[in-house]
Amino acid sequence: MKKDLREPSPDGVEPDTLDPSDWQNLRAQGHQMLDDMLDYLERIRERPVWQPIPPDVRTLFQEPLPRQPADISDVHASFMRDILPYAVGNAHPGFMGWVHGGGTPVGMLAEMLAAGLNANLGGRDQMPVEVERQVLRWVRELFDFPADASGLFVTGSSMANMIAVLVARTSALGGGVRKAGVASCGSRLTAYASAAAHGCIARAMDLSGLGTDALRIIPVDAAFRMDVDALERTIAADRSDGMMPFLVVGTAGTVDTGAIDNLSVLADIAAKEQIWFHVDGAYGALAMLAPDFVLRLQGMQRADSIAFDFHKWGQVPYDAGFILVRDGAIHLDTFSSPAAYMKRESRGMAAGSPWPCDFGPDLSRGFRALKAWFTIKVYGTEKLGEVIAHTCELARYMEQRIGQEAELELLAPVSLNVVCFRYRCANADQVNADIVVALQESGIAAPSSTTISGKFAIRAAIVNHRTRRENIDALIRTTLALGKARIGTLHKQTS
Repeated sequence: MKKDLREPSPDGVEPDTLDPSDWQNLRAQGHQMLDDMLDYLERIRERPVWQPIPPDVRTLFQEPLPRQPADISDVHASFMRDILPYAVGNAHPGFMGWVHGGGTPVGMLAEMLAAGLNANLGGRDQMPVEVERQVLRWVRELFDFPADASGLFVTGSSMANMIAVLVARTSALGGGVRKAGVASCGSRLTAYASAAAHGCIARAMDLSGLGTDALRIIPVDAAFRMDVDALERTIAADRSDGMMPFLVVGTAGTVDTGAIDNLSVLADIAAKEQIWFHVDGAYGALAMLAPDFVLRLQGMQRADSIAFDFHKWGQVPYDAGFILVRDGAIHLDTFSSPAAYMKRESRGMAAGSPWPCDFGPDLSRGFRALKAWFTIKVYGTEKLGEVIAHTCELARYMEQRIGQEAELELLAPVSLNVVCFRYRCANADQVNADIVVALQESGIAAPSSTTISGKFAIRAAIVNHRTRRENIDALIRTTLALGKARIGTLHKQTS
């Protein structure tokens, strides 16, 4: 027999809604959950950076689909016991694995407000959309873009870079390409990025239907920046072969070493060749907040589009990527799709056109802008810039410490906040690979790895605002101890 939803419910939920029957009980539980997360952040230094998930805990998450309700306090207890301790740990000051921001308590609280409001920022005439537009105005000011430049919050720079590829395609072929497809243009489009560019550029070429073969990988120079002479030769060769160059991607902060391409020269080349100039500034673009780095980013303000993440150096909680486009009209032409159910009006809830959904692929969009707005308002750009500068100072300190240890070797110039090094020894690739895993499992520090000039490298990306010199010292100290222990083990095995 079907249950009557009007009957009292023993699970603490109103019989005809999903609201609680006892708001005071839920309020008390909510305060406990908030306190637990504030305690987590306040005492983060007392925890390991990361720890492996025990098999019995992993097994807990193989339960069948729940059919009956559970008490929220029990579910919260499961989160605290079985989920929170086994996250990747990027909130911890010892996390230096990938370019992940540390988040802030302010951002966390803003996310709670956004979740409570439950706004869909696809469009409509609502104040949350105005908040996103406010952040866009700030971004235009930061990068010296014109007042009619467009912008959009997205999941991250992977999506932002894909949007840039699609807008560049529209710029090259016109809005008709959306109906006729790229095959109708008669020439094959080609794009250009350095060998150090993020893999999401190739993925964007793939997902956009242009194909990864259409992305020309340009070699890098000794400083791991795009070789601009090789770029010009490649563009010339493609034109000679009947191709249509349409996009040059410069990188502000490469993922491996933190190198910044010569953006001014790339802007010159793109202008001369009359092709779209895009900057993937996933984390490096926000160095514009730190006065000492502005000169190194010269040329970025001349870009046709910029992709970056507030959730990296901006310390906004995940996820909060952003795409900025100089020509808002071309951006709009790339995505706007009139439909009867999306009809716009001059008054009422359907006013306020164009809407955010007219500038990207998503109709349903969360209120990502609120946590970025809160972060910028509460901390101010000067403080955020100081945090960025401090992480770069820590990278230079780490470079110094590596230079003081004969057992360690620096593998790439320290450009921003990424340090690539290794333990010197025979069979160095394998030994250093073992060291990286052992470091992560130690819970003391968590770097990642990469390959630099054919050599396996321990890679430390210092992004977290909580990281201090003591965390750098701990990483160096533990690396030396693990390297020595690993060499000793190898000697015993071979003797």
